[in-house]
Amino acid sequence: MHRNDSGTFCASFRQMQTKRTLRLMIVLTAIMILFLLVHQKSSSALVRPRYHEKGNQRSVNRTLCDNEHLHVLNEILEFTQMELVNVETELNELRREKANHRKSGKPSYLREVSRSRPCRYQSCFNYSRCSMFDPFRAFVYEPIHITSSLAVSATVNVTRKALGETLYVTNDPREACIFIVIIARSPGDKVDEGDFERLLQGVKYWGPDGSNHLIVSLVENEFTSNVLSNADTGRAIHAQSFYTVETFREGFDIIFPPLTLLANASSRINPLRFAPAWRKYALSFQGSFNNLSSTFNSDFTPIGVTVFQALTKMASKEDVHIGLSMSDTMCITSKYTDWCLYGSEEKRLELLSQSTFVLILVSNPRLVTSSNILTRLIEAFRSGGIPVVLGEHAVLPYSEFIDWNRAAILLPLERLSELYRLLGTIHDSDVLSFRRQGSIIFETYFSNPTAVFSGMLATIRTRISVPADPIIGERSKDLFPPGTPRKTKNVTKIFSGTDDTFPAAMLPFASRVFLRNFSVTYADHHRTWNNEPGPFFLFPSSPYDPLIPTDALYIGSSEGYKTDVVGSTSAKFLESLGGNLPEEQFTIVILTYQREQILMSVVETLMGLPFLNKVIIVWNSPTPPSKGLIWPNIHVPVKVLQAGRNSLNNRFLPFEEIETDAVLSIDDDIQLRHDEILIQFRVWRENRDRIVGLPSRTFKYDKKTKSFHYAWQAACDYSMVLTGAAFVHKYFLYQYSYNMPQVIRDLVDEEMNCEDIALNFLVSHLSRKPPIKVTSRGKFVNSKVKKAISTKKTHLQGRNKCLETFLRAYGYNPLLTSQFRADSVLMSCERDGKCFKKV
Repeated sequence: MHRNDSGTFCASFRQMQTKRTLRLMIVLTAIMILFLLVHQKSSSALVRPRYHEKGNQRSVNRTLCDNEHLHVLNEILEFTQMELVNVETELNELRREKANHRKSGKPSYLREVSRSRPCRYQSCFNYSRCSMFDPFRAFVYEPIHITSSLAVSATVNVTRKALGETLYVTNDPREACIFIVIIARSPGDKVDEGDFERLLQGVKYWGPDGSNHLIVSLVENEFTSNVLSNADTGRAIHAQSFYTVETFREGFDIIFPPLTLLANASSRINPLRFAPAWRKYALSFQGSFNNLSSTFNSDFTPIGVTVFQALTKMASKEDVHIGLSMSDTMCITSKYTDWCLYGSEEKRLELLSQSTFVLILVSNPRLVTSSNILTRLIEAFRSGGIPVVLGEHAVLPYSEFIDWNRAAILLPLERLSELYRLLGTIHDSDVLSFRRQGSIIFETYFSNPTAVFSGMLATIRTRISVPADPIIGERSKDLFPPGTPRKTKNVTKIFSGTDDTFPAAMLPFASRVFLRNFSVTYADHHRTWNNEPGPFFLFPSSPYDPLIPTDALYIGSSEGYKTDVVGSTSAKFLESLGGNLPEEQFTIVILTYQREQILMSVVETLMGLPFLNKVIIVWNSPTPPSKGLIWPNIHVPVKVLQAGRNSLNNRFLPFEEIETDAVLSIDDDIQLRHDEILIQFRVWRENRDRIVGLPSRTFKYDKKTKSFHYAWQAACDYSMVLTGAAFVHKYFLYQYSYNMPQVIRDLVDEEMNCEDIALNFLVSHLSRKPPIKVTSRGKFVNSKVKKAISTKKTHLQGRNKCLETFLRAYGYNPLLTSQFRADSVLMSCERDGKCFKKV
């Protein structure tokens, strides 16, 4: 044994002896006080006259005094007995530790560290294994089985599969930042703490103290002894579904819901509809306990009685459903537990689907969380109910980063008597906002075991400020890679369609990407954790990136910005983009299918278009381009990418070849004037979280059928901008292809229709803003092809079907109407003073 280890143990031993000596002194003092009080009470009883007359005030006062003395004596006696037991227990433990120290030569101060003070990352985590500039990775050991239960084995298999599907797991321990130990045991298994500690110390990379280890306990029954709190787990992080105030180390341990709840159920019982805001019941609660249980009765404190009385009073309301079972023999209770679940899962979900708010009581002040509490939370979200959690001491999963106040109502238990009145003051808009945010949190973190473990590992990664993995763009085959011959013709004439004088075309340059890796992780985690798609990827850029203050553009932060055009008009205005953002370019994406000649004419019109970075043609046809096809040779590269299959979803794939934030989607039969494109681009730059374009559409609601219909006729408002000619941020292409509900992409393929509606739904859902229609002085022109998807007789019928299906997928209609149209600022001024001459 090292000298330092021996010294540390001796110091720890002396410190523990000092503590126990002080506690013994306290106990002796309490005994002396007890003796004096008893002696005083006995003496006064000998000389004090007794009064028994009814109504005698002195008799009443002395009776109260006697009761007070008895109460104090009982409290001191109970305290003294408890302290004597505790001191004896700790002395025995100290003797055992001293004997183990002499026998094995191992320092036992780790137990003192883990029990005497809570772990924090600064004291219990080895940061040197987790560089901020390396990917965050986790290594998973073979599970430690302390059971032969088949049910637990099935849960272990679910756990291993879910961990393998996360972004973080590696098979190489040298790459790992953390190491995951899965503990599998059933509620009936007896576990010796010493045996359990030896199992942990036998783990290959455990080391002297288990730092950087995450112990995932799959025990979901809080009535089983909590082996993680009683055993010496060193500096390991705990993850489980049950904690008390004594065992939970806030900011270090992790709470996650029971996996069996998620593994055996679909994400939702029915297609969830957010509307109407208020359901049949304003509030519901079902709970049970076994009043024959002496353990529970001993803990049924006055606060418990108050809770019961408040629930009984609320049950008289017509729009409140309270179900209580007072003698549920299936409800096992202990001093750490709270209300048990009542009835079958199917019956509970049926009630919750009719409930606006769902009450979750945490009336036990020693309870932080439990499997019952977490089950109630998940079932509320699955059914679209809004959780109302009463109990200030309760902690919800990932609460460091998830803003639960946006998805649930969190109140002290003492507010139960006022709860019904409070809920009546909440406006419909807030009710629907709660429900929408709850849906986002559920789908992102709790809809399946993989989501749970992704959130668990992302919690650790965010705590130690390691950025997420960068998202990978779509890779496709280039039909004409560099060096491949193809017939071309030089285009010399510029078909701008306007009299404006545009500047000479610039060399292509990419948008600046991955500038805020640490900022997004550290300073922006509130937004990433509380919005889709969650904190799991770093995106090259985001439409929500902050703007630089205007004065900084002139003082110290001017790189990439053009400030000399501010306040200019006409030709000076057209030279650069100006505004609040650096100079940038855009990429045009054209989806095509067997329209070679029309496509060539569209590409030819792009010659000389300012701020164009490149043109990407998505070749949707399985047949390659004709060998004799002559390609226009314009001022920017024209990439032809082979699609894997014929799908309209290919229009919005985030191709790696797209190197700009701005993406202009146009149909292969649409010809736009240059000024129409440029005004769209300038408007989009100031509204990067919206779709900005020319053709607009809206919807109508049919009261008879209670359904939405697609409206193509001209109207004074709109809710969609068609992507036949529209700008969108590349960020939304990632969301469309990788995070949007799969059922939407499937329907687009099935109907061969509606990809433009799908993108409008998605962007409005994420931004909660309508698109922007930009003015066009000319008629929106296409090549008048005879064969097109929009010319089919079933086209309108298919779009109606899409609206209803997309609405069910999101749970609500995210489209927002607008009566706004963007025009050029000086469109009505004299010809020479206008920004553009025709728009």
